[in-house]
Amino acid sequence: MREELPIVTARTSISSRETYHKLGIGGYMVFSAGAVEKRFFTWDSHEVEVDDDGFIQQPELWNEQLALALAKTDGVSELTDRHWKVIRYIRGYYHEFEIAPMIRKLCKETGFSLREIYDLFPSGPAKGACKVAGLPKPTGCV
Repeated sequence: MREELPIVTARTSISSRETYHKLGIGGYMVFSAGAVEKRFFTWDSHEVEVDDDGFIQQPELWNEQLALALAKTDGVSELTDRHWKVIRYIRGYYHEFEIAPMIRKLCKETGFSLREIYDLFPSGPAKGACKVAGLPKPTGCV
């Protein structure tokens, strides 16, 4: 049985009328409400605002179910203990320093090589691991 990926929907709110657009599996949709353009990621009847690259805009809304849904959009069908080790390290570092760890620090502290990080998160440590960990889009070299 094939595992189902999260369904992404877009919601457009204009005046008192709301329009829903079903987009399919593993994508994001832009909608405009007046002059404000927002993107949302929807999974299991939950919705979070994301930026143009799919990073959540309110890190405090992150949870493990959201992490799994975000991972699936990047082709990671399950999160193993190895994934969680990286995710928890990134989240802990961010909580302490309010910035994502540099790649060298991530590899040193988790014991994974850069190749192993890419094996776990094919989009890489910034686009993949940091997004799944619920961080804002990193700046600099992550």
